[in-house]
Amino acid sequence: MLEGRAQKFSFDKEWKFILGDIKPPEIKTHGDSYANAKAGKAWGAAAPEFNDNDWRTLNIPHDWASESSFDSTENVSQGYRKRGIGWYRKAFKLDEADNGKHLELQFDGIATNATVWFNGTVVHRSWSGYTSSYIDITSMAKYGNDINTVAIRVDADVMEGWWYEGAGMYRHSWLVKRSPVHIKTDGVYANPVKISGTKWRIPVEVTVYNAAEQKEKVTVTSKLIDQSGKQIAAATGAIEIAELDDNIARYFISVDAPQLWTLNNPTMYQVVTTIKQQDKTLDEIVTPCGFRTIRFDVNTGFHLNDESVKLQGVCMHQDHAGVGVALPDALWEFRLTKLKELGVNAYRCSHNAPPKKLLQLCDSLGILVMDENRNFNVSPECMNQLEWLVRRDRNHPSVILWSVFNEEPMQGTKQGYEMVRRMSALVKSLDTTRPVTAAMNGGLFTKKNVSDAVDVVGFNYQIALYDKFRKENPTKILTSSEDISSFQIRGEYHTNRSKNIVDDYDTEAAPWGSTQRVGWEAIAERPWLAGSFIWTGFDYHGEPTPFTWPTNSSVFGLYDLCGFPKNAAFIKQAQWRKDIPVLHLVPHWNWPADSIGKKIHVMVSSNADEVELFLNKKSQGRQIVDKYQMNNWQVPFAPGELATVAYKNGKKLAPKQLKLLVKG
Repeated sequence: MLEGRAQKFSFDKEWKFILGDIKPPEIKTHGDSYANAKAGKAWGAAAPEFNDNDWRTLNIPHDWASESSFDSTENVSQGYRKRGIGWYRKAFKLDEADNGKHLELQFDGIATNATVWFNGTVVHRSWSGYTSSYIDITSMAKYGNDINTVAIRVDADVMEGWWYEGAGMYRHSWLVKRSPVHIKTDGVYANPVKISGTKWRIPVEVTVYNAAEQKEKVTVTSKLIDQSGKQIAAATGAIEIAELDDNIARYFISVDAPQLWTLNNPTMYQVVTTIKQQDKTLDEIVTPCGFRTIRFDVNTGFHLNDESVKLQGVCMHQDHAGVGVALPDALWEFRLTKLKELGVNAYRCSHNAPPKKLLQLCDSLGILVMDENRNFNVSPECMNQLEWLVRRDRNHPSVILWSVFNEEPMQGTKQGYEMVRRMSALVKSLDTTRPVTAAMNGGLFTKKNVSDAVDVVGFNYQIALYDKFRKENPTKILTSSEDISSFQIRGEYHTNRSKNIVDDYDTEAAPWGSTQRVGWEAIAERPWLAGSFIWTGFDYHGEPTPFTWPTNSSVFGLYDLCGFPKNAAFIKQAQWRKDIPVLHLVPHWNWPADSIGKKIHVMVSSNADEVELFLNKKSQGRQIVDKYQMNNWQVPFAPGELATVAYKNGKKLAPKQLKLLVKG
């Protein structure tokens, strides 16, 4: 038996790529027909001997759609970008020392459908652009000077969503080398449960696979490690695994008085799980761990560690200016940090599984997550996608909700109810610590509907029905899963629809939605609503509501495509942040000469008690802060200095923090 911990290597570099399909040669003869049916005998670009010297060499993550030009004849919801079909190939060698190890290729995400060949044999087909692919290549791998070849045909003409989805190998890839007896990928479940008082317990489940040629007995140990690297507790189990089979080791780690994972102090621990055979270490894996309790209450909403927390959330798609969906890890951190600055404490992965990096960052930053399934379907393939999502993400303390769908036409039917009942049962077979929800935008009042099959009912754009549904369903737990959909373009203060421009004052919204100000008031004034997930945190490509060509992106975001804040960002910060003083003044004060004397709409967003506006040191009026609608003036333009001052408890706040000057 080989000894040693698993090794995980980046597989991102030096891929060969070509845009367009490569058709294999036609098969006419009996000999070719016979050969075509055999393992390792792929034709065309999938063949190991195929010459790809004239293909482009690149690193992934890669989104070829983001490299293409905008085209008014392409799909509006996909941002007028051509997607199409592309091929990736990679050749690599394996050291002779790897012979006997268990080898696995991992692809974190390929948009959209993919067929994978290894050494000329089809080894995997992926039917979703958001799920990961774990491919065992052990039995077909070559070693020493022999070349191994991976070929991937990507069909991005297939659409899963109605937003910009990109195209290609847009998430990371990995090569994992393990002992024949090893912990399966996503094979450790170690989510802490509070017992009573300061007593906690971590029920640990470790799935071990045996690729050896005989049954094996192993000892499995999990150690809880704190932030300083100190071991806090441990537990051990022993199992026997049959040849080419897996088995689960189960045991409990008892913990007293751990530091809690909170929004302001998201303390993380690690569960280090080791497989040993006598004194030999066969495998070891580190799993994130955080101690926190979550609870949804029918009258008081969401509670974290038994403290009431209003969900101040955003919905997000995953593309960004310049890179499409192929975001580098640092850009994920940038986006989440910018959202946290506004007071965002919750993130909805709309409408698909996120990259692993996002959840790691939410763990470390203290951001709660609604983890959302993409395909509403109970076929074996789609149930496997849902199972993968839960297995991969169930150790993250940031995850508080499993969402099984978004705005499905069958949501108000018995069929929809039955589908969600089955999906919920699958989720709970894997994780009983988090509730299941679904984002509903209709069908709420039919006799049997999806709201009867979930733990938390999610409302999408149902402001007018909040109170009615609550009255008719007083025992159901409720949250807004999606709301707002207001329009703003950064730095624009006059709406001009002939030029596809809307102002940045938060004055307009989609017919189904509301402004930032109206929508939050409806949530904040209802303690039984757990919170809000506004549409959206950042602008995104595609779905350019309320416009079409040449507009190619949405204008719903608090931040624009590049991550610069709109006025809406400061409205939200004023509504959501209580720990810092907030004061923001719009618009600019650089109007042309023919604007002199014309009234300009001035808005101040603040969380103080009062605000006062000054033009050239002359007061334009002092107002009590409106914590929902913000404060507004109509000021005749005059060149000079526009300034605002905030007051708390009757005292002027420090000018260096809050006095904003806009000079003309």
